[in-house]
Amino acid sequence: MQLPLGLSQVNTCPYLEDQHEQLCFLLCNDEQKSAYYSQLLELGFRRSGSEIYRPACSACTQCQSLRVEVADFSPSKSQKRILNKAKQLTLCWDHQLDQDDYQLYARYIEARHKDGSMYPPNEKAFFEFLQCDWSSTQYLKLFYDEQLVVVCVTDVFSKAFSAVYTFFDPDLDKLSLGNLAVLMQISQAKQQGKDWLYLGYQVDDCRKMNYKRNYLPHQRFINSKWQ
Repeated sequence: MQLPLGLSQVNTCPYLEDQHEQLCFLLCNDEQKSAYYSQLLELGFRRSGSEIYRPACSACTQCQSLRVEVADFSPSKSQKRILNKAKQLTLCWDHQLDQDDYQLYARYIEARHKDGSMYPPNEKAFFEFLQCDWSSTQYLKLFYDEQLVVVCVTDVFSKAFSAVYTFFDPDLDKLSLGNLAVLMQISQAKQQGKDWLYLGYQVDDCRKMNYKRNYLPHQRFINSKWQ
C-alpha cells in the first residue's frame, strides 16, 4: 500500500549550527499510522506526538536512525557501575501520564533545556507531545526512595521498543539517570524477548545526541539500509 507523504518547510536545524532542517511527514489517518508504524520504524521514521516523520534534508545526512541489538547487548564497565548504583531504585510500567510526571518534566526542562524549543515547559504541550491515541505507548517509571525520578516514554511493538522521550530528576547526577534510562529499557526489552531498542536519531557532531553510540552492538540506517 502506498502511503501519502509531505514535506515541511525548511527551518533552522536544532542539532547543528549553520545547517537547515526539512522533514518528511506521513499524511494519513490514525488507523493507518497504527497499522504501519512498526514497519516505518524499520525505514528510519520516528514519532513525535501523533506525527510520523523522518529527516529529508537536501544538504545533510547526519541524522541516522539507531537501534540497539538487545539480545547481544553487553554493558561496558562504566555502564555496569551505573546499573550497580541503580539497585536501590524501583521500577514500574504505567499506561498513562499524570501531574507528578509533568512536574518532573517541568523541572527537567528548566534545568537542562532552557535553550530548546520545549522551554518554557507547558502542560498542554507536554501531554500532546508524549501521548498518542493510536500508538502502543507505555511509560517506564523509576523511583528512588518512593520519589519519581525517571520517566521513559516507550512505544512497545511485538519485536521492538522505541524510546520516544525520557526525562528525569536533574538534581540526581550521582545516579547517571539519563544513561540508566537507556540501560533499563534495554534490560526490559531483553526480558520481554524484543529484538531491538530504537533510540531515535544519532547525530555524531551534536554533543547532546552522540551518547547513543555508546550502546553496543547497534545498527544505523544509512543509505536506506541498516548497517
